[in-house]
Order: sequence, then C-alpha cells, then structure tokens
Amino acid sequence: MGEKSGSVSTTDVPEVSRQPDDEKLRSRMTKIRHKIAVISGKGGVGKSLVTVNLAVALALNGRNGRVGVLDADIHGPCVPKMLGLEGERLQSGPPGVFPAFGPLNIKVVSMAFLLPSVDAPVIWRGPLKMGAIRQFLSDIAWGDLDYLLIDLPPGTGDESLSVLQLLPEMDGVIIVTIPSEVSQDVVKKAVSFARKMGVPILGIVENMSGVVCPHCGEQVDVFGSGGGEKVATDMGVTFLGSIPLDPRISKTTDAGAPFIIEEPDSQAAAVFRKIVEKVERKTEG
Repeated sequence: MGEKSGSVSTTDVPEVSRQPDDEKLRSRMTKIRHKIAVISGKGGVGKSLVTVNLAVALALNGRNGRVGVLDADIHGPCVPKMLGLEGERLQSGPPGVFPAFGPLNIKVVSMAFLLPSVDAPVIWRGPLKMGAIRQFLSDIAWGDLDYLLIDLPPGTGDESLSVLQLLPEMDGVIIVTIPSEVSQDVVKKAVSFARKMGVPILGIVENMSGVVCPHCGEQVDVFGSGGGEKVATDMGVTFLGSIPLDPRISKTTDAGAPFIIEEPDSQAAAVFRKIVEKVERKTEG
C-alpha cells in the first residue's frame, strides 16, 4: 500500500487474476440457486440497510449458512459494519478465498476487508472496479447458497453494469427508494436501466416511509407518502412493501447488530419478513 495516503490505488492491484477464468465464474455461480441485486437510483435511501436485513430475514427462514452478501460498493462499502464484521480480513485456501461469516453464518465479501484502514479511499477507475467485482464472484469460495444478495452502489455505473453483465442468469433486481418526488423520478431511471439490461425486476421497496410516534401512535410522513407504490404502479412493477422509519434501526446498525434480529417484534421487522416472503414466492416459483 502507498505509505503516504494509505489509499488503495492502481498500483495496489496485482496483475494476477485481472482476467478471471469465465469457467471458474460459472462453476462458482452454479452452486448458488438465486442471485439478486439490490439497487437504487440515488444514494441516501438506505439500500445497504435493506440488503442486510433482507439477507438476515432469508437466513432466519431455515437458511442458516446458505445466504451470502456481496458488498459491491467499491468506494463506499458499509455492509461489514452493519453485520458486526468491521476489521475482518479474508482468508484463502486451496478452494479459493473464503468469505467472512456474519450473524446466522451469512457469508460476506466486501472491499472493506481488503482496505488498510476504515478511512482508506479506493482510487480506481472503471476497469479496475469491474475486475475486482469479477474476482469477488469467481475467486471467492461461496460454496452452496440458496441466495446471494449483491449490494450495488447507487446509480447505474460501472459496478452495476459489471454485475448484470457477468450474471445473465440473475433472478432479478430489487429497487430501493424513499417516498419523495425526487426519488420517484430517479427510480424510473433504475427501472429503465434494468429493463434495458434484460434483468427481471422483482419489485420496489420504499424505505423511510414514515415514523410512528411512540407516545400517541400517530404516523408522521417525513418524506411524503406513497411514492414508492405510485412509481411501481406507473412503471408496471411489483411493490414489495414500505419500511417505516424507526430510530432503533440506526442504533442497531451502528452497533453492528442487524435490526431484524435485535427488534423482531417491531413493525419494520415485520415488513422485512413480508418482503422476503414475496421475494421467495417470485424466485422459488
């Protein structure tokens, strides 16, 4: 690593495996029954939080050790912190590189595991990012999984293109948004992007849909209401559910403890479980 900046730059990428064997990639992916990308048109909508809690909900449904999460946000990886894995490092052996294990033995791979420190930036252009994602998919010994959730960075850039092109057999994408009108416009672009890539859209999730007062029970729509469901109807895609704001979500996330485990009786946890039921019906047939 460069001593001056502590960043991960072009010179930090080894020449070996920049062009992973396509056969190895196919071999790894055939052991994973369902592959789902979680995307958003813009940042700040809680996409990674949704990914993590959906993964936990899937694992709770009798899939301990059979769910994986690939944090494909090269520049802003945060999945490890949410799963209590900050500071972990990937280990390698004859089968390949082993993922880290989170709650319920969820298998996790992230750029964060390769950084010298949590504040080290990744200074890469498109081709290097695409190469890294290929390696995460082909060199990681994922093993047999029922579900692999891929948390993509906001927008429709290199990382999203790489994943959707590398995994043509993907079950589909889940699009995360918030109720605001600005977000509705951006979601439409995400829907169009997925359709142009020929990837099925499993549905839209509306996050931060309102906060319920713990004293009077009244719901306050901080970012408006119904935006996610409206855009789903307008674009002809499934609306998977609305996740309410809950101050405990931020608290548990910062502590590295998945919300759905820490607060299983909450309204938001119930919504996560219902979303997973809908996703299972769509993917399991």
